[in-house]
Amino acid sequence: MKQFSACLFGVLLTTITLIPTANAGFDEGLVAAQNGDYETALKEWKPLADQGNVSAQHNLALMYYNGRGVLQNYKQAVKWYRLAADQRNAYAQYNLGLLYSEGLGVLQDYKLAVKWYRLAAYQGYSQALSNLGNMYENGQVVLQDYKKAHMFYNISSYHGSEYGAEKRDQLATRLNVQQISEAQDMAREWLAKHSQ
Repeated sequence: MKQFSACLFGVLLTTITLIPTANAGFDEGLVAAQNGDYETALKEWKPLADQGNVSAQHNLALMYYNGRGVLQNYKQAVKWYRLAADQRNAYAQYNLGLLYSEGLGVLQDYKLAVKWYRLAAYQGYSQALSNLGNMYENGQVVLQDYKKAHMFYNISSYHGSEYGAEKRDQLATRLNVQQISEAQDMAREWLAKHSQ
């Protein structure tokens, strides 16, 4: 789990959110960040984040996690991710799950990691779905269940994850035809219930 999550963590946490917003200053902060001017980005995004702008909160969390324009501070990253996650930002929910999984800025807590992964997964976030599949495959915090792991990998694949498709296919070698069919039924039911 750690190797997988650390790999995804580095990829996702370096990406500044490109969610359109009507708040003055957000776009200026985005341009500044894309040009490496994190000091200006911080000046533009901090007041917006304080006012509850979810994209600004997420981007501040990224800055604190990576130490861009600010001293690296995982506790501050957790603070801003939590604010954005509470507003249903799937990226923030996923990243908060990773912080709990790795014990960065918080005490390591796999149960809370699962909670935040699930919330992101309900929104179709493929990396959260893959991490849930990994947890079920390895029996980490949850009971080991290859059918559920296959289901989560399959749903992750449905949402565009090549990793999810690869893991689903690898796991299929451990399941018989009936189990694969049941896992596929579970995936269809899950998608019908959680698709937006």
